[in-house]
Amino acid sequence: MKQVTIYTDGACRGNPGPGGWGALIKFDSMEKEIFGGKNDTTNNQMELLAAIEGLTTLKEPCSVELFTDSKYVMDGITQWIKNWKKNNWKTAAKKDVKNKELWQKLDHLISKHQVQWHWVKGHSGDAGNETADLLANKGIDSIV
Repeated sequence: MKQVTIYTDGACRGNPGPGGWGALIKFDSMEKEIFGGKNDTTNNQMELLAAIEGLTTLKEPCSVELFTDSKYVMDGITQWIKNWKKNNWKTAAKKDVKNKELWQKLDHLISKHQVQWHWVKGHSGDAGNETADLLANKGIDSIV
C-alpha cells in the first residue's frame, strides 16, 4: 500500500466570507499542491474541504498520514463522528450536525484508506502546515 502524507489547511477572510482550502500531498519524492476557494463559506467548511480534496486526489487505497491544524476536523473525525452516525447525524443536544454533507463525504473517503490523523499547531513553523496555509490563502486569492 502506498504511503502518502497530506498537509491540509483552510482559511477565511471574515467568517463567513470568502474562503480557501489548500493541501500538500507527498508521495515518495513527489509533491503535489492543490487549492481552491468559495465566495461565501466558513473557516470550518474550508478546513473540512482541504482534507476532502486532499484525499480525493488519491487514485487507489493508500496509507495516509494526514496533518491538520484544525481541532474541529481532528476532534470531529477521531471522536465525535461515531456518535453522530449512531444518532442519525444529530449532536448530543439533538441538533443537526453542522456541515453534515462535508462530514459524510470525508467519512466516505477515509473508508477507502488507512488514515492516521495528526494535529499540528498552526503558524508554528511546521513546513508542511505553512505550505498548506499559503495554498489556502492562494485559494481565497483565486476567487476575490
